[in-house]
Amino acid sequence: MGRSQETFNKKEVRNKKEKKRKEKVAKRLARKDGDKQSMDDMIAYVDENGMLSSAPPEPGTKTEIKLEDIEISVPRGSSIEEDPIKKGLVSFFNESKGFGFIKNMDTKQDVFVHINNVIGEIKEGNLVTYEVEMGQRGPTAVNVEISK
Repeated sequence: MGRSQETFNKKEVRNKKEKKRKEKVAKRLARKDGDKQSMDDMIAYVDENGMLSSAPPEPGTKTEIKLEDIEISVPRGSSIEEDPIKKGLVSFFNESKGFGFIKNMDTKQDVFVHINNVIGEIKEGNLVTYEVEMGQRGPTAVNVEISK
């Protein structure tokens, strides 16, 4: 009597594929027949404190807000004026090329400086005062002079 051409491994693979196919069909049928959600189940309401809830707010608790009272930017009258003259330390300056960087004393950020914007002469390590303007490639120090 001859042996079967179907090995154990082939039977296992075929059984696994069949089982997976049946599970997929069962999931599809469960989704089709199962939990049907209505639009009311998906709606969320916001209460007077800004919290989400599933119940609609009571009509008596609503408050009228004037459109003019809503501000979406910086509140009026709270403009903060900062001193345009800043102090810094010359962290790098190349005299032959005519540029360098000043490290701001408050923010510790570097600002580019060009020799054309310097009043007098500066060197590395000097304490200077300057103003900041936007240059072609970012903030640039202008009116740079040695601090007294």
